[in-house]
Amino acid sequence: MTRRFILPLAAALLAAPAAFAQKTYLHCGHLLDVRSGRLLAQQTVVVEKDRIVAVQAGYAAAGPQDKVIDLENRTVLPGLIDCHVHLETVPSRASFAERFTLNPADVAYRAEANALTTLRAGFTTVRDCGGSGINTALRKAVAKGLVPGPRIYSAGTAISSTGGHMDESDGLSDYMIEKLNLGPAEGVANGPVQCQQAVREQFRRGADLIKIASTGGVLDLSKDASGAQYTEEEIRAIVQTARDLGMAVACHAHGAEGIKRAVRAGVTSIEHGSLMDAEAIQLMVKTRTWYVPTIIAGKSVADTARKHPDYFSPVVAAKALSIGPQIQSTFGRAYKAGVRVAFGTDAGVYRHGQNAREFGYMTEAGMPPLEAIRSATLNAAALLDESANFGALEAGKLADVVALDGDPLKDITALMRPRFVMKAGVVYVNN
Repeated sequence: MTRRFILPLAAALLAAPAAFAQKTYLHCGHLLDVRSGRLLAQQTVVVEKDRIVAVQAGYAAAGPQDKVIDLENRTVLPGLIDCHVHLETVPSRASFAERFTLNPADVAYRAEANALTTLRAGFTTVRDCGGSGINTALRKAVAKGLVPGPRIYSAGTAISSTGGHMDESDGLSDYMIEKLNLGPAEGVANGPVQCQQAVREQFRRGADLIKIASTGGVLDLSKDASGAQYTEEEIRAIVQTARDLGMAVACHAHGAEGIKRAVRAGVTSIEHGSLMDAEAIQLMVKTRTWYVPTIIAGKSVADTARKHPDYFSPVVAAKALSIGPQIQSTFGRAYKAGVRVAFGTDAGVYRHGQNAREFGYMTEAGMPPLEAIRSATLNAAALLDESANFGALEAGKLADVVALDGDPLKDITALMRPRFVMKAGVVYVNN
């Protein structure tokens, strides 16, 4: 054979494996088009490697090298997204003591187990809103395929003022406070300069976003969860520094004044928002600030404090009973006023894997089931600035797929029982 025949033949043989690359065909009895809101019968989602390459009407025939997964008795929708979790933590009477008894390796193994539980519950992407830095390491391990879990966007260590919600020395003796000596590197920052330093520290450590607290919290040992704990100038310094570094800012806030300061300063999202007033709601509508409500967290801590009076310390129990029950009604008012909502649950405050209970609480407060699902797909992807990659079952997007029994538009609790979970083309659950 001459050179002019040999070279093209060699090139064709080298290219042959790509031509016969295996695809996966998902035959879907019903497919929820979250963009149009339509439930489409008999659809095929074609997956190649980690992406969707086609969504077709009917049950498309697969090639001899391809794989078919029968979901003909299921309702299929995009992988769900939880925009507020804490993979390192679990609810426990011993939570305070564990800060002094667990080693980083103990926390890491626990976080890995929580991540797998979350993925199996149908949540293929999460935003971890604050931990020790193990959350960022876990993100890397999942991305490299070393351990199974949802796609993680990590806030690293969250930032607050001295005595604020994320100050780990709250409630300790003066001796322990001196020994800990927490500062910007540990997420405790005061004044614009320290706040800028704290943001840069999290950027250096590999965080994807910045999490701050502009008010106190329920589960910390401070006496008040509603008072503002950062000035608007301090929050503005955080937001501007984060923007310079290409990072969004999520803001834990319960009290109305702390919410308004944060929104005026330009944060990306308000987390919890339990006590927001009408002025704060209108400000969020005007600025298009995202709201991540975490209703399940409020209900969970309130129920625990009510049923088990000795579970929390007295100061925490009082806040749990007064603030926790208010999130659901606040959410209902904010949604009806037009505030943009992204799904989030604060998993870690309650038991991981129960994230989908939030959908029921959202619909109870007046959000239609389709909008609740959109909050965990289209909206959550938009909050993460990842609309091009996930949030809908469309060609070109990552193959994050969940399948259920029943119709979640009629029975929202179906979302609590996923029968099939695929993340980036890999199947993790197939019952």
